[in-house]
Formats: sequence, structure tokens, C-alpha cells
Amino acid sequence: MDPQGRIPLRRGSVCGLLLIVLGLWGGLAPLIGPYLHFGYTPDKTWHYSSGRLYYSIIPAAAVLVGGLLAVLSRNRGLGIFAGLVATLGGIWFSLGQTFVTVVLKKSFPVGKPILHAGATLTGLRATLETLLLFGGLGLLVVLVGALAMGRFSMIAATDIDVDTDYSEFHTGQTAAVG
Repeated sequence: MDPQGRIPLRRGSVCGLLLIVLGLWGGLAPLIGPYLHFGYTPDKTWHYSSGRLYYSIIPAAAVLVGGLLAVLSRNRGLGIFAGLVATLGGIWFSLGQTFVTVVLKKSFPVGKPILHAGATLTGLRATLETLLLFGGLGLLVVLVGALAMGRFSMIAATDIDVDTDYSEFHTGQTAAVG
């Protein structure tokens, strides 16, 4: 097998599947969370808003594409690119709101945590929702994306063709071509 290019298909499968699941969660949880009184306002399922687009759907799409490429790739370069795309999506999950607000000086409201009937806003619940939808999810995606890039960049012993005679490289002699 060519250690510089092609790799076994299984090399990126676990990381890729994790990225697919995380991308689906990041994109769908804000849209279906109101069914379970989870997420951010507005408390309507499948409601589109610019905040959900910029802070959930677009980074989730990047993570999902990165995961799909990681699962289907047999090329080191494409696999590393897949991990990079997913990692950038994870960074956007974590830092997208801050970047848009501070650097671009724009505002796309995300909303406020959804409360079930009769409940008061608790700091723990709001923190958990924020972690599960944005910051924590982003950090987990960055971790898995970095693992995917590492898996694709390594050359395992099974990638090297053991039937090739490398003795001429060790002795400094060239083999006769016949």
C-alpha cells in the first residue's frame, strides 16, 4: 500500500461516525428541542431564525460534511481536510457568537433558554443547555476533529508494504534494473 496516499477505509470510520452524530445533534437539537422543553426560544419546533442558522445549522453542516468525508476517505490529504473542516465547525459552535458580536459588530439573537411551565430559570439548567448546544458541543467536535486529523496523518506499520525489499536503501547500493 502507498504510505503517502491511500489508506484503509477504516482509518477514519470511528471519528467520522462521531462527527456525523455530533453534527446531526448540533443542527437538529435547536430545531426539535422545543418538543422536550430544551433549547432556546422561540419555543416552536422547526422554527428558523438567523441565530439558529449562523450558530447551529451552518457549523453543524460543516461538522457533518467533515464527518462524511472522514468516513468515506481513503486518501490522507482528504482525511486531514475533513478533520480540519469539522474542527472549524466546532470552533464556530464555541466561539461563533462572540466572533460575530465583537469582531463583526453584528447581532443575531439566539434567544433565551426554554423553561417548562411553572419553572424558574435556574443557572444550572441554562448552563447545561448552553454547553450541550454551543460551547461544550464545540469543544467535543474540536477534540474529535483533531483526533481524526491525527489518525489520518499517521503512517501505521500495516500501511507499509513488507514485501518490498528496502535493502538497497540501507547499504547505499542501487539495485540493478533488468
